[in-house]
Amino acid sequence: MITYICIDDEPFGREGIDLNAKDIPFLEKKAEFQNAILASDWLSSNEVDLIFLDIEMPGLNGIDFIKTLKSRQQIVLTTAYPQFALEAFELDVIDYLVKPIKFDRFLKAVNKVREILEAKQAPESIIEAYEDTFMYIKSERKYVKIYYKDVLYIKGLKDYVMIFTNTAKIMTALNIKTIHKQLPSKLFARVSKSYIVQVRQIETIDVDEMLVGKTEIPLGPSYKEEFIKKYVLTNLVSRK
Repeated sequence: MITYICIDDEPFGREGIDLNAKDIPFLEKKAEFQNAILASDWLSSNEVDLIFLDIEMPGLNGIDFIKTLKSRQQIVLTTAYPQFALEAFELDVIDYLVKPIKFDRFLKAVNKVREILEAKQAPESIIEAYEDTFMYIKSERKYVKIYYKDVLYIKGLKDYVMIFTNTAKIMTALNIKTIHKQLPSKLFARVSKSYIVQVRQIETIDVDEMLVGKTEIPLGPSYKEEFIKKYVLTNLVSRK
């Protein structure tokens, strides 16, 4: 079971979470709160796996509340305001759901949480070997061969990473900093706190995001200048 709480100043927001959660058998509600301050007090003496969290709330908003958390609950943001998405993902939230929340998006978010919690129970994954064109990763008692050319991007999930290839998703117990240091820098770029991209898979680059395959990846402000200089401007010059 995945235990959760809901924090939303609007009763309809809390009811919306309950309506979606009631049809998912592995979710168990522990409490709900109309503001983050009450939730913070509850969390000081209680544990929970998942927090459904609104952003715009009086007193302490959702973004600032995340910054106060010391334990490692999984966070799914629920909001009517899509403009906070980039800042939210820089704080390692699992998903960002825009109200009104459809059930299929809600289910996708909680399945992400379940994958992470299951990975925590698996044996620690390690990078076994790197070659010019591929790497071996030990994951869940087996060795997985991953060709660099097949990797789309890598998403960091606190102490875990999810490697997205053309055909699979591989969850491993490695942090994003460790795997980034060992990947070939000419192929892989750290573009935000939570994402590494395979540069040959980038389709377009915008002001604060890029398109990798069909996925929009945030381009973090603190990574933007180095990324543009190393991977974009260099390639433009080399083609003249």
